Amino acid sequence: MANLKEIRAKVTSIQSTQKITRAMQMVAASKMRRAQERMVVGRPYADSMRRVISHLVHASSDYQHPYMEARPVNKVGYIVITSDRGLAGGLNINLFKALSKNIKTYQDQSVHAEFAVIGSKGVSFFKSFGGKVTSAITDYGDNPTFEQLNAPVQAMLDDYNTGKIDRIYVVYNQFINAMTQKPTITQLVPLPEGTLNDENSGIQTELSWDYIYEPDIETLIDGLLGRYIESIVYQAVMENIASEQSSRMVAMKAATDNAGDLINDLQLVYNKLRQAAITREISEIVGGAAAVS
Repeated sequence: MANLKEIRAKVTSIQSTQKITRAMQMVAASKMRRAQERMVVGRPYADSMRRVISHLVHASSDYQHPYMEARPVNKVGYIVITSDRGLAGGLNINLFKALSKNIKTYQDQSVHAEFAVIGSKGVSFFKSFGGKVTSAITDYGDNPTFEQLNAPVQAMLDDYNTGKIDRIYVVYNQFINAMTQKPTITQLVPLPEGTLNDENSGIQTELSWDYIYEPDIETLIDGLLGRYIESIVYQAVMENIASEQSSRMVAMKAATDNAGDLINDLQLVYNKLRQAAITREISEIVGGAAAVS
């Protein structure tokens, strides 16, 4: 059994760790609030973009953009968004489990997959999992710009445009609330059926008016659809960052509470050993006094 000195050293060490986890919990809570604000601010942009594209698509129903045309699936691409840092509970593990299950579904159909990765945890995962990673970025920070994230997204879209892949998914953790983050796999292109329909866009089926387009409506649709895809990916990154911070806050709170419980248990053992030592010393003193007398 450990002696009193060893137990005191353990308690001191755990108390130091507890201070660190409590500080990390507070930092994560602060970052989560800021990440939530950025996430909420970005949502109206994507909604407005979808409404504008919906109007253009209805105004030019004879033009079908490649991002809106379904085709036979021989190869799929995944844009996988993960965190750069750990200590976030099971956030990334749950995401990888959902991704692996989705990949298995396509593998059973003899459909191949390739990956574009955002975040160092994703890079580490694919080193052990395998798979063709066409591009990856790490260290994107807590408030990245789309220019930082553009390379893997554009590489995947280029492969789609050239016919190397037939479907693209974006994989990320959706922020539900501070306690809940949901691993999400969303089809990016071709746009899922109903994405630009009347219910989602708020556009009336019968259009009694239209704009004069310069240079032409097809060019505008091409440009806006690209921007719309970018906005979806960027919003997914914001959701994942908020999920990361909330998961880290919960994980660090659990670690802090566990450290407190462990300290209490060690303190109880320490008190018992100390009491036993005092009792033993008293007994030795009494026995010595009796022997002298």
